[in-house]
Amino acid sequence: MIPKKCFLTAGVGKHEDKLFSFELALRDAGIEGFNLIPVSSIFPPNCDLVSKEEGLRYLNSGEIVFVVMAEDSTNEPGKTVSASVGLAYWKGGHGYLTEYSGKSGEYAEQMARNMLKSKFGVSDEEIHSTNVSISTVSNGLWTTVVAAAVFIL
Repeated sequence: MIPKKCFLTAGVGKHEDKLFSFELALRDAGIEGFNLIPVSSIFPPNCDLVSKEEGLRYLNSGEIVFVVMAEDSTNEPGKTVSASVGLAYWKGGHGYLTEYSGKSGEYAEQMARNMLKSKFGVSDEEIHSTNVSISTVSNGLWTTVVAAAVFIL
């Protein structure tokens, strides 16, 4: 099973109940209708990065879907929650995804770039990279943020 496509997404949910805030964050990200299976952080060779809108067209409600996902939650008033996924890949081989809670998307992206460079010795000019990141401040309700890379088989 090697994914052929991948998309990045992020969402925020706020509710009195922690689990419900997580559900709302998944809804905001557009991935609440799937059975999400977390995987480690390898971006497969020849995998196409597509838009969220295009990626969702390939998936069906209830489908088992593999994701690299970051999540953060709090109900502490005034506290910022953040979740990020960074991606770095090159045409000659696989890439890396990094997931972070409490870090910016740029940080997650740079860590993925560093992993790729240290593994393959590729130059910055050969690397394609991007990230998805989301942050918000809690208003005393449970506040959950999710950022995810969603694989399509």
